[in-house]
Amino acid sequence: MSGLRIDDQGLGRLVDTFYARIRADDELGPIFNDAVEDWPEHLAKLTDFWSSVMLTSGRYKGQPVPAHARHRSRITPALFDRWLAIWAQTTDELMEPGAAAALQDKARRIAESLQLALFFRLGPPPQQPQRQEAGAAGGAAQ
Repeated sequence: MSGLRIDDQGLGRLVDTFYARIRADDELGPIFNDAVEDWPEHLAKLTDFWSSVMLTSGRYKGQPVPAHARHRSRITPALFDRWLAIWAQTTDELMEPGAAAALQDKARRIAESLQLALFFRLGPPPQQPQRQEAGAAGGAAQ
């Protein structure tokens, strides 16, 4: 299978598959299942969200921060990492490689924004190898 493209059909299949996994997840499932009253309506709204984000369709009219803030007592920064891991796995499996990478990058940025809005802080930054530049040790003026 060559993978799905970022179009309305591909995004719809991605959202349906991803949230089926979220609903079945031991940690995220109870939160989402308690929060969402009408799954078909919610999945359509999320497909509109990703269409607006990735295709600039303008179909999504919601407010993600207040929607998540209502459940702040149950949301932790670690759960964002779990959500992102399941998102990465699902996009890698279903989407073309370039589409998967773009969707993962956008999801990371959205997760950072939501964490800042909910907790006023980000999770720990990813570990990056330290580089030493020539002359860096003696760079301070004496």
